[in-house]
Amino acid sequence: DVQLQASGGGLVQPGGSLRLSCAAYGFSLNNYGMSWFREAPGKGREWVSFIKPYGGYAPYADFVEGRFTIFRDRAKNTVYLQMNNMKPEDTAVYYCAAARRSTATMSDSEYAYWGQGTLVTVSS
Repeated sequence: DVQLQASGGGLVQPGGSLRLSCAAYGFSLNNYGMSWFREAPGKGREWVSFIKPYGGYAPYADFVEGRFTIFRDRAKNTVYLQMNNMKPEDTAVYYCAAARRSTATMSDSEYAYWGQGTLVTVSS
């Protein structure tokens, strides 16, 4: 069974940190570029970041402002999103997605596999 499983969401105070994980089952992420997206209440889905199959430079959405880091552990077949200095506006359901490409894309249709989403709430 091929699937992506996102986890690590939860409640965090403003200024706090969370690390999201996206584990792949039934296939290898080695040939896939990976993105994180998010969907806030009442808003559409927005792209957060992308990492190439073999790492290297990773682009981020402007709202990240240097607070997030995307990285991957090839041995664990998992991609992560480390989020620091979090803000209330980061509250959203976060999704990981896999695309068989090495250049970033924000187009949903380019992604073959999607995780189920993990809820992140930033609130005091």
